[in-house]
Formats: sequence, structure tokens, C-alpha cells
Amino acid sequence: MAKDKRTAYFISDGTGLTVEAIGHSLLAQFRDQQVEQVTIPYVDSPEKVQLVLRRIEQSANESGLRPVIITSIVSDKIRQQLHQSSALMLDVFESYLTPLAALFGRDPAQSVNVSHGIADDRRYSERIEAVHFAMDNDDGRRVREFDRADIILVGVSRSGKTPTCLYLALQFGLRAANYPITEEDMDSTSLPKILRPYRHKLFGLTIDPERLMSIRQERRANSRYASLEQCEFEVRQVEQMLRRAQVPYLNATQLSVEELATRLMSQAGIERRIG
Repeated sequence: MAKDKRTAYFISDGTGLTVEAIGHSLLAQFRDQQVEQVTIPYVDSPEKVQLVLRRIEQSANESGLRPVIITSIVSDKIRQQLHQSSALMLDVFESYLTPLAALFGRDPAQSVNVSHGIADDRRYSERIEAVHFAMDNDDGRRVREFDRADIILVGVSRSGKTPTCLYLALQFGLRAANYPITEEDMDSTSLPKILRPYRHKLFGLTIDPERLMSIRQERRANSRYASLEQCEFEVRQVEQMLRRAQVPYLNATQLSVEELATRLMSQAGIERRIG
């Protein structure tokens, strides 16, 4: 581990997705700080806690900087073990359960299954159906199903359409399709013919050409497809196309998939299907 690089540990007795999302949001407010972010799920026994504590102390010794723990562990016993660490500990449950318990006049259940189980079969089914829809309609594979889509993301290849569609499906139950604008489509400044009936469902993603070049180089190094000149051309053409068609779009370069998804939902006026 490099010196002068602090480590933040997102620790959970479940999947870690919730505390990871909270941790990312908190640390995003300190973008000028170098922080390595580590998620450790399923810490649900004293033995696992001891292993985690040793790992945290080792990182503190190697970096010379105090680590951060952000945890959503339900068990009081395990949380108290984590408090033995020299790290700064931000306890999600401790912060919110105590005032809620005082309000309701009863102790919390302290059950991991309550937090992480499938509480609603209908919502779970909708989530899975939306994920299948996003996968089936990736890269314009099934344009005949576009009439069922809640949103259709368009943009150049490798601009972040697929991960955003999957996030919209998994987190919000939205049926999100995507269509890549190819070089052939750019012969015209108008939307591709196949997309025109769905203009009201379209939302564009764009990206800085330098970042696009870097991503494409990992896929096809030293190719025309990954050249800066080609990336600049495609981004310029697609942005012109979207503006002409009055299709809203966002620049994905500096946005996490979480930020991108929530911003485009707000801008497009789309409400989540599941909570």
C-alpha cells in the first residue's frame, strides 16, 4: 500500500451494497483526498471480525494514516469488536437505530435477514424482469421491444450505456434499453430512422474524447476505433445529432453510475418502478 493513501473500509454482515453506496456518497465530498475504498461483506462472526481488524491495523501501519470504517453491521456484539480498531468508525446503524428505538419505544430486531432478505416478492420479480430486459436489449439487439422500454440510452460506443441500463434496472426496476450510434449513423445529422418513433424515450450519454480514447484503447489498442481523432469525431457528431433532435443528454465522464442514473431520471422525468 502506498504511503499517504488512506483506506476506507465498507464493512457489512450482508452483501455490503448499502454501506458501499453510503460510503461512496460520503467520500465523494472529498474528491481531493486519495482514499482506497475496500468493501468487506458477510462479516458475521467474531472470528471474521478479528481477521478484518488485523487487516485494518496492517493498512494503518503501512500507510501511516488513520483508516476509516463505515459499517452497517446489525449485531451490537460485532460492532463493539470493530470499535477496538484505531480507525475512525462511522456506524450507520448506531447513528439511526438509537433515535428510532427511542421514538418507537422498543429495541430494534437486530436481524440481518430483516435488512437483506427478499421482503416483497413482487418487487423482486420486477427487478429481475427489468435486468433481463436490459440484457436482452443491450446494444440495440431487440429494437422491436423498444415500445416496452421506459428509457432508451443512446450514445457512442463505450460511453457507459450498458452499466447505466443495468443499474437502472437493478436499483429502480426500470426497463432500460440502449442503442449505440455507429459511424454509419453519423452520415446524417438526423437520428437513425429506427429511433425516431421513440424520440420521447431517448436520453443521450456523451463523454470526453480523451476518456473515450482511454477506454477504447483497453479494448482495441492502437486501432482507428480507439484513436483520439476518431473519438473526437464521433462525440462531436453525436452531440450535434442529439441537440438537433432535442434529445436531452449528460456527460458521463466525471459521474459515477449512481450519479448518472439518478440525474438522468430527474432530467427525463422518470419515476422508479420499485422503491
